[in-house]
Amino acid sequence: MKQKSGKIVTSDLDEYPEFLAFRTGKPQPDSQGVYSNDTAPQQTDPGHSTVQEQSPDEQLDALYATLSATLADELLSQVRTLTPQQFEVLVVRLLVAMGYGGSVSDAGEALGRSGDNGIDGVVKQDPLGLDKVYVQAKQWASNVGSQEVRKFSGSLTYHSATKGVLITTAGFSSSATDTARQIGNIILIGGERLAQLMVQYDVGVVTRSTYAVKKIDSDLFEGI
Repeated sequence: MKQKSGKIVTSDLDEYPEFLAFRTGKPQPDSQGVYSNDTAPQQTDPGHSTVQEQSPDEQLDALYATLSATLADELLSQVRTLTPQQFEVLVVRLLVAMGYGGSVSDAGEALGRSGDNGIDGVVKQDPLGLDKVYVQAKQWASNVGSQEVRKFSGSLTYHSATKGVLITTAGFSSSATDTARQIGNIILIGGERLAQLMVQYDVGVVTRSTYAVKKIDSDLFEGI
């Protein structure tokens, strides 16, 4: 900085990157084009807010989403350790929890026996069992292909069934998805969706903690 006589003015201090950054609110490099640790600009991902920029509600929502995703992953890993018979019972319980029928004993049954003609479970949709959803459960590590979807469709025809749900711990090939769409009466549920539904309908999970998030009652204050 040049030697100047008299009092120091703003223009004098502007020669210092630290002061200029303070005055303008923007990081400034020194004479060599180098930023100091205190003034270096922060690299952020365009379109994504940093934690500091997020509101408390946004941070809470993000944390909840992370916890839910982690729980779903852990839940699916647990499901994959079940025996095939246990898995069949589980998917029937899930469908009952989703509202298909009244209770597991009344509305659903896991067949899981030899000679079931490709059907692993049945869920009744009415008290008399006049309308039923037939279930096939595949505890696979690899994706289910279109051939399996066509086989399940044949099983539904054999049982004169109009609705079927094919559930797997893995996923489905694109051809399997296309085949199910063309057939029209088969719903496919892959492992990721299975875990999400189990969390949503409290099957295989328990609530650890509950927090009441409150906000200002604007109506009360406006009405005073």
